[in-house]
Amino acid sequence: MFKQILIWGVGAFVLIQAIQITIPPIPDKIDKSKEMPMPKEIATLIKTSCYDCHSYETNMPWYGHVAPISWEVQSHIKEGRLALNFQEWGNYSEEKKQKIYDGIAKTINLRMPMPMYISMHKNADLSHEQRKKIKVWAKEHSKKER
Repeated sequence: MFKQILIWGVGAFVLIQAIQITIPPIPDKIDKSKEMPMPKEIATLIKTSCYDCHSYETNMPWYGHVAPISWEVQSHIKEGRLALNFQEWGNYSEEKKQKIYDGIAKTINLRMPMPMYISMHKNADLSHEQRKKIKVWAKEHSKKER
């Protein structure tokens, strides 16, 4: 009985590998001039903690290719890029830029980076002080954009 359950389980695992979520493809050439402008210190923090989901510079971990975990990972990347892609900043309207600055200021302390992401990427965890710096920076720019 145990052997049959194991065989069926392995068979199901192998079959679900065929079901993949596709992330929108990365452009052949990324125009660096369209990237969101930010001071070096803020850029370092954001690149370490946010770029995997909010840019084309996704460093896909090995488990990002193994279903069913890959479905969750790829879904987060797809949704993250739709909400904000730091490398598409130059293509956004001023209204969208304003909403993004406001969103960064609000979410950096509450839910970004996502706890699930941090659990697998310890270097992406931001200290209270780092979060505060990003929040202050976003709020300053939010006011400048108005």
